Amino acid sequence: MADAVTTDITIKASRQEVWEAIMDPEGMADWVTIHRRTNSADPGPPHEGMKMNQTLCLRGASFKVNWTLAECEDHTWAVWEGKGPVGSTARTEYLLSDDGDHATRFHYLNEFRAPGGLLGKAASRALVGGLPKREADRSLQRLKQLLEG
Repeated sequence: MADAVTTDITIKASRQEVWEAIMDPEGMADWVTIHRRTNSADPGPPHEGMKMNQTLCLRGASFKVNWTLAECEDHTWAVWEGKGPVGSTARTEYLLSDDGDHATRFHYLNEFRAPGGLLGKAASRALVGGLPKREADRSLQRLKQLLEG
């Protein structure tokens, strides 16, 4: 069973502006709080099968995740599937919708599966606690500030 984090935010920017910001591997440092660097990313616009290798950091521990853009509907929806250290996996979903005059609703979902079954899940929960939810909320607030200027 995966641990899941969901959060939503309304940003006073068009879906295109939000999409371009969230799908730019080089721009992640501007809004993703646990992002440390994009090690590599396929060139060009977002497309199914696109690959990205990213270094993230939680509680002072850096780790790499190899992401594949599994599903992509331009300016609306993206699903990234990731493989991390020691068999961990993640799935991150971005869903954008119009929310009033020149505003976009951004729904974010992240599911993480720790290796080691129930024991691994219990250890992961003890180590990170509510940190993923707080970091997701902080990241979306940073994105809002970035785009609303």
